[in-house]
Amino acid sequence: MTLQLKDKVVVITGGSSGIGLGIAHRFATEGAKLLLCARGEDALASAAHSIAKETGAEVHWVSADVKIPEQVDRLRDALVEKYGTIDVLINNAGTGIYKPFLEVTEEDLERGMSLNFIAQFRVTQRFVPLMIKQGKGSIVNIAGCSGMQVLDPPFFSTCSGPAKAAEIRFTKALAAEIGVHGIRVNCVAPNFTEVPERTDKWLAQMSEGTSLSAEETKRRWANRVVLPGKPWASIENVADTVAFAASPLAGYTTGQVFVIDGGFGRD
Repeated sequence: MTLQLKDKVVVITGGSSGIGLGIAHRFATEGAKLLLCARGEDALASAAHSIAKETGAEVHWVSADVKIPEQVDRLRDALVEKYGTIDVLINNAGTGIYKPFLEVTEEDLERGMSLNFIAQFRVTQRFVPLMIKQGKGSIVNIAGCSGMQVLDPPFFSTCSGPAKAAEIRFTKALAAEIGVHGIRVNCVAPNFTEVPERTDKWLAQMSEGTSLSAEETKRRWANRVVLPGKPWASIENVADTVAFAASPLAGYTTGQVFVIDGGFGRD
């Protein structure tokens, strides 16, 4: 069974690496037409070339910082010039900031809210008029479990946790407002996710000064996962869920949060 995404025009922010790149690859395997956005031109060009070569999909890219309104306008204008329409918007650009409350800086606070909630709001506001005009569309906002639950130390999340919570609330409020136009809005909230290189480096840093190895630290953080072996989520797990949520197969689902945590947050 396909997800009925062939030839759908899909915009993905933060699409050059990590989860965003995995999402882009997943849509490409379904035959979608992609417009990727991120800040780094070299990484974007490399990602677009790699995906196109592996899948045969049509992949374009625009370098833009979603924290800057004028650059978001440029992303929208590029989409209009290239395709004139949009079927799916994936708001993936974001960050996680995990620090004790008293160590959070003004820069951290502003970046956490700006790159997470405000950027999602801003990007969505630019593309929704196109969806209203065509009478359909699907939006998937990528948040995180810190927006729904308090994570154990060292994941102090007074900074980015509330920003992720704002993304979730934004999803529900927007779904209620624009559903009348045939536009669905959903949210995907991953917990611990295995991102090659980035995860290894992060685990090594977080294990420094403790008696635990990086692998032991990884297992300890996942101790509430109920699945065999207590694995972290894979990028593919997240990408599959995002593609389903965006697809016509989830056509009666809107204003919902798809949690990817292996049962971690079951309370």
